Amino acid sequence: MASVQLQDLIATLPAGAVVTDPDVLAGYRHDWAKDPGAGTPLAVVRATATADVAATLRWAHAHGVPVVPRGAGSGLSGGATAVTGGIVLCTERMRAISVDPVTRTAVVQPGLLNAEVKRAVAEHGLWYPPDPSSFEICSIGGNAATNAGGLCCVKYGVTSDYVLGMEVVLADGTPVRLGGPRLKDSAGLSLTKLFVGSEGTLGVITELTLRLLPAQPPLSTVVASFADLDSATEAILAITAALRPAMLEFMDSVAVNAVEDELRMGLDRSAAALLVARSDAPGAFAAHEAELMVAACEKAGAIEVFSTADPEEGEAFTAARRFAIPAVERLGPLLLEDVGVPLPRLADLVSGIAGIAERNAVTVSVIAHAGDGNTHPLIVHDPADAEQTARAHRAFGEIMDLAIALGGTITGEHGVGRLKKAWLPDQVGPDVMALTRRIKDALDPTGILNPGAIL
Repeated sequence: MASVQLQDLIATLPAGAVVTDPDVLAGYRHDWAKDPGAGTPLAVVRATATADVAATLRWAHAHGVPVVPRGAGSGLSGGATAVTGGIVLCTERMRAISVDPVTRTAVVQPGLLNAEVKRAVAEHGLWYPPDPSSFEICSIGGNAATNAGGLCCVKYGVTSDYVLGMEVVLADGTPVRLGGPRLKDSAGLSLTKLFVGSEGTLGVITELTLRLLPAQPPLSTVVASFADLDSATEAILAITAALRPAMLEFMDSVAVNAVEDELRMGLDRSAAALLVARSDAPGAFAAHEAELMVAACEKAGAIEVFSTADPEEGEAFTAARRFAIPAVERLGPLLLEDVGVPLPRLADLVSGIAGIAERNAVTVSVIAHAGDGNTHPLIVHDPADAEQTARAHRAFGEIMDLAIALGGTITGEHGVGRLKKAWLPDQVGPDVMALTRRIKDALDPTGILNPGAIL
Protein backbone atom coordinates (compact mmCIF):
# COMPACT_ATOMS: atom_id res chain seq x y z
CA MET A 1 0.00 0.00 0.00
CA ALA A 2 2.81 2.41 0.93
CA SER A 3 4.53 1.85 -2.41
CA VAL A 4 1.28 2.59 -4.26
CA GLN A 5 0.81 5.79 -2.30
CA LEU A 6 4.42 6.82 -2.96
CA GLN A 7 3.90 6.28 -6.69
CA ASP A 8 1.11 8.84 -6.48
CA LEU A 9 3.54 11.35 -4.99
CA ILE A 10 6.23 10.53 -7.56
CA ALA A 11 3.72 11.12 -10.35
CA THR A 12 2.78 14.50 -8.87
CA LEU A 13 6.30 15.92 -8.57
CA PRO A 14 8.97 16.72 -11.18
CA ALA A 15 11.12 13.83 -12.39
CA GLY A 16 13.86 12.95 -9.93
CA ALA A 17 12.36 14.92 -7.04
CA VAL A 18 11.53 11.79 -5.03
CA VAL A 19 14.53 9.67 -4.02
CA THR A 20 14.26 6.16 -2.59
CA ASP A 21 17.79 4.82 -3.11
CA PRO A 22 18.83 3.38 0.30
CA ASP A 23 22.38 4.73 -0.02
CA VAL A 24 21.05 8.24 -0.61
CA LEU A 25 18.46 7.96 2.15
CA ALA A 26 21.22 7.10 4.63
CA GLY A 27 22.72 10.56 4.16
CA TYR A 28 19.43 12.22 5.10
CA ARG A 29 18.68 10.29 8.30
CA HIS A 30 20.05 12.89 10.70
CA ASP A 31 21.72 16.28 10.97
CA TRP A 32 25.07 17.08 12.60
CA ALA A 33 23.64 16.09 15.98
CA LYS A 34 23.81 12.48 14.75
CA ASP A 35 20.75 11.52 16.80
CA PRO A 36 21.12 7.78 17.55
CA GLY A 37 17.32 7.49 17.39
CA ALA A 38 17.17 8.50 13.72
CA GLY A 39 14.80 6.42 11.63
CA THR A 40 14.90 5.38 7.98
CA PRO A 41 12.63 7.52 5.79
CA LEU A 42 10.35 6.14 3.13
CA ALA A 43 11.76 8.70 0.71
CA VAL A 44 13.52 12.05 0.37
CA VAL A 45 11.77 14.79 -1.58
CA ARG A 46 14.17 17.34 -3.07
CA ALA A 47 11.87 20.27 -3.66
CA THR A 48 12.71 22.96 -6.22
CA ALA A 49 9.71 25.25 -5.74
CA THR A 50 6.88 26.07 -3.35
CA ALA A 51 4.57 23.98 -5.52
CA ASP A 52 6.69 20.88 -4.81
CA VAL A 53 6.49 21.48 -1.07
CA ALA A 54 2.74 22.09 -1.23
CA ALA A 55 2.13 18.93 -3.25
CA THR A 56 4.23 16.86 -0.86
CA LEU A 57 2.40 18.14 2.19
CA ARG A 58 -1.01 17.66 0.59
CA TRP A 59 -0.07 14.05 -0.11
CA ALA A 60 1.38 13.52 3.37
CA HIS A 61 -1.65 15.12 5.03
CA ALA A 62 -4.02 12.90 3.07
CA HIS A 63 -2.16 9.72 3.95
CA GLY A 64 -1.04 10.59 7.50
CA VAL A 65 2.66 10.34 6.59
CA PRO A 66 5.11 12.25 8.82
CA VAL A 67 7.28 14.89 7.16
CA VAL A 68 10.63 16.11 8.48
CA PRO A 69 11.71 19.40 6.85
CA ARG A 70 15.45 19.69 6.22
CA GLY A 71 17.82 22.35 4.95
CA ALA A 72 21.57 21.80 4.75
CA GLY A 73 21.58 19.27 7.60
CA SER A 74 23.97 21.35 9.73
CA GLY A 75 21.63 21.52 12.74
CA LEU A 76 22.98 20.58 16.15
CA SER A 77 19.89 19.61 18.14
CA GLY A 78 18.37 16.76 16.17
CA GLY A 79 15.78 18.98 14.52
CA ALA A 80 16.15 17.15 11.19
CA THR A 81 16.10 13.58 12.50
CA ALA A 82 14.30 11.31 10.04
CA VAL A 83 11.23 9.33 11.09
CA THR A 84 10.90 5.72 9.94
CA GLY A 85 8.31 5.50 7.19
CA GLY A 86 8.17 9.25 6.79
CA ILE A 87 9.32 11.78 4.21
CA VAL A 88 12.39 13.98 4.53
CA LEU A 89 11.41 17.16 2.70
CA CYS A 90 14.65 18.86 1.70
CA THR A 91 14.84 22.45 0.45
CA GLU A 92 18.52 22.39 -0.57
CA ARG A 93 17.65 22.84 -4.27
CA MET A 94 15.57 25.99 -3.68
CA ARG A 95 18.25 28.61 -4.32
CA ALA A 96 16.81 31.73 -5.96
CA ILE A 97 17.61 35.23 -4.66
CA SER A 98 16.73 38.78 -5.67
CA VAL A 99 18.08 41.92 -4.00
CA ASP A 100 16.39 45.33 -3.90
CA PRO A 101 18.97 47.97 -2.95
CA VAL A 102 16.29 50.66 -2.69
CA THR A 103 14.27 48.98 0.05
CA ARG A 104 17.38 47.20 1.37
CA THR A 105 15.66 43.84 1.23
CA ALA A 106 16.36 40.46 -0.33
CA VAL A 107 13.88 37.76 -1.29
CA VAL A 108 15.56 34.38 -0.93
CA GLN A 109 14.68 30.72 -1.17
CA PRO A 110 15.62 28.56 1.82
CA GLY A 111 18.29 26.39 0.19
CA LEU A 112 20.84 29.19 -0.15
CA LEU A 113 23.70 29.06 2.33
CA ASN A 114 24.06 31.95 4.76
CA ALA A 115 27.44 32.80 3.17
CA GLU A 116 25.88 32.88 -0.30
CA VAL A 117 23.25 35.37 0.85
CA LYS A 118 25.99 37.54 2.37
CA ARG A 119 28.01 37.51 -0.84
CA ALA A 120 25.00 38.27 -3.05
CA VAL A 121 23.88 41.29 -1.03
CA ALA A 122 27.47 42.54 -0.64
CA GLU A 123 27.55 43.07 -4.41
CA HIS A 124 25.01 45.84 -3.78
CA GLY A 125 26.96 47.36 -0.89
CA LEU A 126 24.65 45.73 1.65
CA TRP A 127 25.05 43.34 4.57
CA TYR A 128 23.01 40.52 6.09
CA PRO A 129 24.24 40.43 9.72
CA PRO A 130 23.27 37.03 11.29
CA ASP A 131 26.45 34.96 11.12
CA PRO A 132 26.48 31.50 12.73
CA SER A 133 29.96 30.02 13.02
CA SER A 134 28.79 27.52 10.39
CA PHE A 135 27.73 30.32 8.00
CA GLU A 136 29.61 28.73 5.11
CA ILE A 137 27.62 25.47 5.32
CA CYS A 138 24.27 26.30 6.98
CA SER A 139 21.19 27.22 4.96
CA ILE A 140 19.21 30.41 5.33
CA GLY A 141 16.02 28.36 5.67
CA GLY A 142 17.52 26.38 8.52
CA ASN A 143 18.66 29.65 10.12
CA ALA A 144 15.05 30.86 10.07
CA ALA A 145 13.71 27.54 11.34
CA THR A 146 15.96 27.67 14.42
CA ASN A 147 16.21 31.47 14.77
CA ALA A 148 19.99 31.21 14.44
CA GLY A 149 22.30 33.84 15.87
CA GLY A 150 26.05 34.03 15.57
CA LEU A 151 29.10 36.04 16.50
CA CYS A 152 27.75 39.51 15.77
CA CYS A 153 24.31 39.08 17.34
CA VAL A 154 25.51 40.73 20.57
CA LYS A 155 25.11 44.02 18.68
CA TYR A 156 22.98 43.22 15.65
CA GLY A 157 20.47 40.63 16.83
CA VAL A 158 19.42 37.22 15.54
CA THR A 159 17.59 35.91 12.47
CA SER A 160 14.11 36.94 13.66
CA ASP A 161 15.27 40.57 13.69
CA TYR A 162 15.85 40.40 9.91
CA VAL A 163 12.89 38.38 8.65
CA LEU A 164 10.30 40.82 7.31
CA GLY A 165 8.16 38.29 5.52
CA MET A 166 7.92 34.75 4.24
CA GLU A 167 6.02 32.21 2.24
CA VAL A 168 5.27 29.14 4.33
CA VAL A 169 3.38 25.99 3.44
CA LEU A 170 1.07 24.69 6.15
CA ALA A 171 0.65 21.05 7.13
CA ASP A 172 -2.29 20.52 4.77
CA GLY A 173 -0.34 21.91 1.81
CA THR A 174 -1.77 25.43 1.87
CA PRO A 175 0.85 28.11 0.96
CA VAL A 176 0.44 31.43 2.77
CA ARG A 177 2.33 34.73 2.53
CA LEU A 178 3.15 36.62 5.69
CA GLY A 179 4.67 40.08 5.98
CA GLY A 180 6.66 41.57 3.13
CA PRO A 181 9.25 44.22 2.19
CA ARG A 182 7.97 46.79 4.67
CA LEU A 183 10.14 47.97 7.53
CA LYS A 184 7.03 48.81 9.57
CA ASP A 185 3.91 46.67 9.49
CA SER A 186 1.49 46.16 12.39
CA ALA A 187 -1.38 44.61 10.42
CA GLY A 188 -2.75 41.58 12.25
CA LEU A 189 -1.06 39.08 14.51
CA SER A 190 2.72 38.72 14.37
CA LEU A 191 2.54 35.42 12.50
CA THR A 192 5.90 35.80 10.79
CA LYS A 193 7.60 35.75 14.17
CA LEU A 194 5.61 32.63 15.09
CA PHE A 195 7.16 30.59 12.31
CA VAL A 196 10.74 31.81 12.81
CA GLY A 197 12.24 29.39 15.32
CA SER A 198 9.42 26.86 15.01
CA GLU A 199 11.83 24.18 13.72
CA GLY A 200 9.53 22.93 10.97
CA THR A 201 6.79 21.92 13.39
CA LEU A 202 4.22 24.47 12.19
CA GLY A 203 4.95 24.80 8.47
CA VAL A 204 7.70 24.64 5.84
CA ILE A 205 9.31 27.95 4.89
CA THR A 206 9.78 28.25 1.13
CA GLU A 207 10.74 31.93 0.79
CA LEU A 208 12.07 34.67 3.06
CA THR A 209 12.07 38.44 2.74
CA LEU A 210 15.13 39.66 4.62
CA ARG A 211 15.98 43.10 5.96
CA LEU A 212 19.50 44.26 5.01
CA LEU A 213 21.85 46.88 6.40
CA PRO A 214 24.52 49.05 4.78
CA ALA A 215 27.90 47.36 4.56
CA GLN A 216 29.57 46.94 7.93
CA PRO A 217 32.25 49.56 8.68
CA PRO A 218 35.91 48.51 9.12
CA LEU A 219 36.51 46.66 12.38
CA SER A 220 39.04 47.00 15.16
CA THR A 221 39.92 43.79 17.00
CA VAL A 222 41.06 43.16 20.57
CA VAL A 223 42.41 39.78 21.69
CA ALA A 224 43.14 39.09 25.35
CA SER A 225 44.33 36.00 27.21
CA PHE A 226 43.64 35.29 30.88
CA ALA A 227 45.15 33.05 33.53
CA ASP A 228 41.78 32.14 35.04
CA LEU A 229 38.11 32.07 34.07
CA ASP A 230 37.03 34.60 36.70
CA SER A 231 39.28 37.29 35.21
CA ALA A 232 37.91 36.62 31.73
CA THR A 233 34.28 36.85 32.85
CA GLU A 234 35.09 40.03 34.79
CA ALA A 235 36.44 41.56 31.56
CA ILE A 236 33.31 40.46 29.65
CA LEU A 237 31.02 42.21 32.15
CA ALA A 238 33.19 45.34 32.12
CA ILE A 239 33.15 45.54 28.32
CA THR A 240 29.39 45.05 28.00
CA ALA A 241 28.78 47.62 30.73
CA ALA A 242 30.80 50.22 28.83
CA LEU A 243 29.69 49.59 25.21
CA ARG A 244 28.00 47.23 22.79
CA PRO A 245 30.78 45.46 20.90
CA ALA A 246 30.26 44.14 17.39
CA MET A 247 31.57 40.81 18.66
CA LEU A 248 32.68 39.43 22.03
CA GLU A 249 33.73 35.78 21.93
CA PHE A 250 35.20 33.41 24.53
CA MET A 251 37.32 30.27 24.21
CA ASP A 252 38.53 28.15 27.13
CA SER A 253 41.93 26.44 27.34
CA VAL A 254 40.75 23.22 25.68
CA ALA A 255 39.43 25.15 22.68
CA VAL A 256 42.50 27.41 22.51
CA ASN A 257 44.84 24.42 22.42
CA ALA A 258 42.67 22.50 19.94
CA VAL A 259 42.65 25.49 17.58
CA GLU A 260 46.37 26.05 18.02
CA ASP A 261 47.04 22.38 17.22
CA GLU A 262 45.43 22.90 13.82
CA LEU A 263 46.10 26.53 12.86
CA ARG A 264 49.48 27.25 14.52
CA MET A 265 48.65 30.92 15.11
CA GLY A 266 50.79 31.39 18.16
CA LEU A 267 47.88 31.42 20.61
CA ASP A 268 48.86 31.29 24.29
CA ARG A 269 48.55 27.61 25.20
CA SER A 270 48.93 28.39 28.90
CA ALA A 271 45.89 30.68 28.99
CA ALA A 272 42.76 29.54 30.81
CA ALA A 273 40.65 31.69 28.50
CA LEU A 274 40.88 33.83 25.39
CA LEU A 275 38.59 36.72 24.45
CA VAL A 276 38.17 38.01 20.89
CA ALA A 277 36.30 41.33 20.76
CA ARG A 278 35.57 43.64 17.85
CA SER A 279 34.24 47.15 17.30
CA ASP A 280 32.69 48.50 14.11
CA ALA A 281 31.93 51.96 15.45
CA PRO A 282 32.30 54.62 12.72
CA GLY A 283 35.57 56.46 12.17
CA ALA A 284 37.69 57.21 15.21
CA PHE A 285 35.03 55.76 17.52
CA ALA A 286 36.21 52.25 16.65
CA ALA A 287 39.66 53.04 18.02
CA HIS A 288 38.06 54.57 21.10
CA GLU A 289 35.96 51.45 21.72
CA ALA A 290 39.02 49.27 21.20
CA GLU A 291 40.86 51.30 23.84
CA LEU A 292 37.96 50.81 26.26
CA MET A 293 38.03 47.06 25.67
CA VAL A 294 41.80 46.91 26.13
CA ALA A 295 41.51 48.83 29.40
CA ALA A 296 38.74 46.53 30.64
CA CYS A 297 40.83 43.44 29.91
CA GLU A 298 43.93 44.88 31.53
CA LYS A 299 42.01 45.94 34.64
CA ALA A 300 40.59 42.42 34.92
CA GLY A 301 44.14 41.02 34.96
CA ALA A 302 44.72 39.85 31.40
CA ILE A 303 48.06 38.13 30.79
CA GLU A 304 48.35 39.72 27.36
CA VAL A 305 46.22 42.09 25.30
CA PHE A 306 46.60 42.66 21.58
CA SER A 307 44.75 45.31 19.54
CA THR A 308 44.70 45.79 15.79
CA ALA A 309 42.82 47.75 13.15
CA ASP A 310 44.28 45.58 10.39
CA PRO A 311 41.38 43.72 8.70
CA GLU A 312 43.38 40.60 7.89
CA GLU A 313 44.80 40.25 11.39
CA GLY A 314 41.38 40.76 12.94
CA GLU A 315 39.70 38.29 10.61
CA ALA A 316 42.35 35.66 11.38
CA PHE A 317 41.38 35.69 15.07
CA THR A 318 37.68 35.62 14.17
CA ALA A 319 38.33 32.62 11.92
CA ALA A 320 40.14 30.91 14.79
CA ARG A 321 37.04 31.33 16.97
CA ARG A 322 34.81 30.01 14.18
CA PHE A 323 37.07 26.96 13.89
CA ALA A 324 36.78 26.09 17.58
CA ILE A 325 34.02 23.47 17.29
CA PRO A 326 35.63 21.45 14.47
CA ALA A 327 38.99 21.75 16.24
CA VAL A 328 37.62 20.37 19.52
CA GLU A 329 35.73 17.70 17.59
CA ARG A 330 39.08 16.30 16.49
CA LEU A 331 39.61 15.32 20.13
CA GLY A 332 36.59 13.03 19.85
CA PRO A 333 32.88 12.99 19.00
CA LEU A 334 30.90 15.78 20.67
CA LEU A 335 27.66 16.32 22.49
CA LEU A 336 27.05 19.97 21.71
CA GLU A 337 25.30 22.28 24.14
CA ASP A 338 23.79 25.70 23.52
CA VAL A 339 22.83 27.08 26.91
CA GLY A 340 22.60 30.76 27.79
CA VAL A 341 22.19 32.82 30.94
CA PRO A 342 21.76 36.48 31.85
CA LEU A 343 25.20 38.09 31.64
CA PRO A 344 25.63 38.60 35.42
CA ARG A 345 25.35 34.80 35.83
CA LEU A 346 27.90 33.94 33.13
CA ALA A 347 30.70 33.31 35.62
CA ASP A 348 28.44 30.99 37.62
CA LEU A 349 27.59 29.07 34.47
CA VAL A 350 31.20 28.67 33.32
CA SER A 351 32.45 27.62 36.76
CA GLY A 352 29.46 25.33 37.21
CA ILE A 353 30.19 23.59 33.92
CA ALA A 354 33.77 23.02 35.05
CA GLY A 355 32.43 21.33 38.19
CA ILE A 356 30.04 19.17 36.15
CA ALA A 357 32.90 18.06 33.90
CA GLU A 358 35.03 17.13 36.91
CA ARG A 359 32.25 15.21 38.68
CA ASN A 360 31.45 13.22 35.58
CA ALA A 361 35.08 12.72 34.53
CA VAL A 362 34.53 14.02 31.01
CA THR A 363 36.23 16.72 28.96
CA VAL A 364 33.97 19.73 28.43
CA SER A 365 35.29 22.63 26.39
CA VAL A 366 33.40 25.92 26.65
CA ILE A 367 33.24 28.43 23.83
CA ALA A 368 30.78 31.28 23.94
CA HIS A 369 29.15 34.27 22.34
CA ALA A 370 30.14 35.86 25.61
CA GLY A 371 28.63 39.27 24.97
CA ASP A 372 25.09 37.88 25.17
CA GLY A 373 25.65 35.02 27.62
CA ASN A 374 25.19 32.23 25.04
CA THR A 375 27.67 29.41 25.66
CA HIS A 376 28.48 26.27 23.71
CA PRO A 377 29.80 23.58 26.07
CA LEU A 378 31.34 20.81 23.95
CA ILE A 379 31.29 17.42 25.67
CA VAL A 380 33.96 15.09 24.26
CA HIS A 381 33.16 11.40 24.53
CA ASP A 382 33.68 8.05 22.85
CA PRO A 383 30.32 6.60 21.69
CA ALA A 384 31.92 3.14 21.66
CA ASP A 385 32.54 3.40 25.42
CA ALA A 386 29.13 2.83 26.99
CA GLU A 387 30.18 3.94 30.47
CA GLN A 388 31.83 7.13 29.23
CA THR A 389 28.86 7.87 27.01
CA ALA A 390 26.53 7.56 29.99
CA ARG A 391 28.67 10.04 31.92
CA ALA A 392 28.68 12.41 28.94
CA HIS A 393 24.89 12.32 28.67
CA ARG A 394 24.58 12.85 32.41
CA ALA A 395 26.79 15.93 32.11
CA PHE A 396 24.68 17.11 29.15
CA GLY A 397 21.55 17.07 31.29
CA GLU A 398 23.23 18.62 34.31
CA ILE A 399 24.46 21.55 32.21
CA MET A 400 20.91 22.26 31.06
CA ASP A 401 19.63 21.95 34.63
CA LEU A 402 22.30 24.44 35.71
CA ALA A 403 21.36 26.94 33.00
CA ILE A 404 17.69 26.77 33.99
CA ALA A 405 18.58 27.18 37.67
CA LEU A 406 20.55 30.33 36.79
CA GLY A 407 17.53 31.85 35.04
CA GLY A 408 18.82 30.92 31.60
CA THR A 409 17.81 28.88 28.57
CA ILE A 410 18.52 25.42 27.20
CA THR A 411 19.10 26.89 23.74
CA GLY A 412 20.14 30.31 22.58
CA GLU A 413 20.26 29.63 18.84
CA HIS A 414 20.45 25.94 17.92
CA GLY A 415 16.84 25.06 18.71
CA VAL A 416 15.28 22.43 20.95
CA GLY A 417 15.00 19.70 18.33
CA ARG A 418 14.78 16.23 19.80
CA LEU A 419 17.88 16.23 21.96
CA LYS A 420 16.69 18.93 24.38
CA LYS A 421 12.92 18.63 24.46
CA ALA A 422 12.91 16.72 27.77
CA TRP A 423 14.22 19.85 29.48
CA LEU A 424 11.93 22.37 27.81
CA PRO A 425 9.07 21.96 30.34
CA ASP A 426 11.50 22.69 33.19
CA GLN A 427 12.41 25.99 31.56
CA VAL A 428 9.07 27.31 30.33
CA GLY A 429 6.60 25.62 32.69
CA PRO A 430 3.36 23.65 32.15
CA ASP A 431 1.20 26.60 31.05
CA VAL A 432 3.57 27.56 28.23
CA MET A 433 3.90 23.91 27.19
CA ALA A 434 0.12 23.63 27.03
CA LEU A 435 -0.09 26.81 24.95
CA THR A 436 2.61 25.49 22.63
CA ARG A 437 0.64 22.29 22.16
CA ARG A 438 -2.54 24.23 21.37
CA ILE A 439 -0.74 26.22 18.65
CA LYS A 440 0.79 23.05 17.23
CA ASP A 441 -2.58 21.27 17.19
CA ALA A 442 -4.26 24.25 15.49
CA LEU A 443 -1.74 24.43 12.65
CA ASP A 444 -0.92 20.73 12.36
CA PRO A 445 -3.99 18.84 13.62
CA THR A 446 -2.82 15.47 12.33
CA GLY A 447 0.68 15.92 13.78
CA ILE A 448 2.61 15.11 10.60
CA LEU A 449 5.10 18.01 10.73
CA ASN A 450 8.43 17.07 12.31
CA PRO A 451 6.92 14.77 14.95
CA GLY A 452 9.14 14.39 18.00
CA ALA A 453 10.74 17.82 17.70
CA ILE A 454 10.18 20.35 20.52
CA LEU A 455 7.09 18.56 21.89
